[in-house]
Amino acid sequence: MLALAIFVVTLILVIWQPKGLGIGWSALGGALVALMAGVVHWSDLGVVWDIVWDATFTFVALIIISLILDEAGFFTWAALHVARWGNGRGHLLFPLIVLLGAVMAAFFANDGAALLLTPIVVAILLRLNFSPPAALAFIIATGFVADTTSLPLVISNLVNIVSANYFEIGFDRYAVVMVPVNLASLAATLMVLWIAFGRRIPPRYSLSELDPPRSAIRDLLVFRAAFPLLALLLLAYFITAPLGVPISLVTGTAALLLMAIAGRWWQLGRGAVVPVTAALRGAPWQIVLFSIGMYLVVYGLGNAGLTGYGARALEWLAHQGEFTATIGTGFLSALVASVMNNMPSTLIGALAIDQAQVPAATRELMIYANVIGNDLGPKFTPIGSLATLLWLHVLAGKGYRIGWGQYMKIGLLITPPVLLATLVALALWLPLLPAGY
Repeated sequence: MLALAIFVVTLILVIWQPKGLGIGWSALGGALVALMAGVVHWSDLGVVWDIVWDATFTFVALIIISLILDEAGFFTWAALHVARWGNGRGHLLFPLIVLLGAVMAAFFANDGAALLLTPIVVAILLRLNFSPPAALAFIIATGFVADTTSLPLVISNLVNIVSANYFEIGFDRYAVVMVPVNLASLAATLMVLWIAFGRRIPPRYSLSELDPPRSAIRDLLVFRAAFPLLALLLLAYFITAPLGVPISLVTGTAALLLMAIAGRWWQLGRGAVVPVTAALRGAPWQIVLFSIGMYLVVYGLGNAGLTGYGARALEWLAHQGEFTATIGTGFLSALVASVMNNMPSTLIGALAIDQAQVPAATRELMIYANVIGNDLGPKFTPIGSLATLLWLHVLAGKGYRIGWGQYMKIGLLITPPVLLATLVALALWLPLLPAGY
């Protein structure tokens, strides 16, 4: 009960953020209380650090890359091209925006896709004079697809990185499993969003209201470097995966290289357009503190026996067959994530799977189902992920206020079918592959 009380109070402070208290400080405070109360031990600190450090610094590096490219106009350029590809037809623009969100989520993580693309889409919708109901359809689609298609690569979601590192899944193996599954999730997302919002989309819009894509580019050197840098980064992930090189080292190297280009370090900053220091300040450094603190608090829940209950539930699901175990694990993880936030839920799921006595094939299915549940489950409620809370805050700043009740009504309507379709795709696809775990 003490471990649960510490967790609940810490989570409330993280979500509430009284007087602007950073999420990292709240989590560290909870961790300190847990240490003082004996819920966790100092030796657990090393265990938790070993779990979270690579994932956390990879995430920070990705966001730095995303912020620099955003300042250079890269994402606005892409969005304007997509808007022109729509050729003035609203029913074509809608799936194109969803596809753009999916690509951004794959390479720049779900947080980058939701938080960077949303303001750009809002600005374009204002130029096109879309009605509020039509604008809401595009806004919800942008925020929703950022999570539902954050499955394909290890770097696509912090949840993926933590899980892959915990179970020592290589970048290549993860991609082989999850890229096809992500395509199924994308197809289901498009279908569900179209059924829910298709009637709100205007049939036509004027291309004359759009700026030329080239006008969005603010730093031509950074823009030109973006495509080869991203291609080399993706290639480096696959090459270094069998060598055991930390993902954060690869991503951090790319971030430093892009910072050097943006800051014109060889010219001592002369001619720089993108404010590199601003990008560094805007990086989610609080996530570093949050990962250590919150995961330590969650580890205390595991010490108190919560993961034991989870392990028994997974063992029961395993006895029902691989298909049921996959679906059950995914929905169980999603429900836990929607109530407790997907960051701590990921670790609880991983600890439970690690403890459960299940066959190797079922175990691998559960590992990926836990990832899917924690990637998609946060869409049930606003507190399911920090990215969603930040996304709602960004929208409020743009004049689009979505209440928690309205959000949950939409989330509970469109999330379950996409989650189910994605888990079914996993259950059908993974058994066809050679054993890899």
